Amino acid sequence: QRQLVESGGGLVQPGGSLRLSCAASGFTLQDYYAIGWFRQAPGKEREGVSCINEGRTYYADSVKGRFTISRDNAKNTVYLQMISLKPEDTATYYCATTIRRGYVPIRSGDYDIWGQGTQVTVSS
Repeated sequence: QRQLVESGGGLVQPGGSLRLSCAASGFTLQDYYAIGWFRQAPGKEREGVSCINEGRTYYADSVKGRFTISRDNAKNTVYLQMISLKPEDTATYYCATTIRRGYVPIRSGDYDIWGQGTQVTVSS
């Protein structure tokens, strides 16, 4: 059974950093497995934060320069390094995967398998 498990969320002060991990099980990550990080705050729609596929990356404007997505296929894990966190980054963060060739899927509807989410709270 293919699964994704997120970890690394928590409470951090504004300006702080966190690294989220998305560990895959039941299948082996290859570069053609697109991985997307999405987030959803209470009362808001789920939004795409960052995605990676076949060496290409996407970042939402709101996180450019602050978030970095990376993958370690040997560890079957994708990471989201977040720095200079802001209160508006507070949300539940989800990772998801799908197989797409030739482009970076950025819509949640493009993704097939989802993790359970990890909470990120940015507050003083």
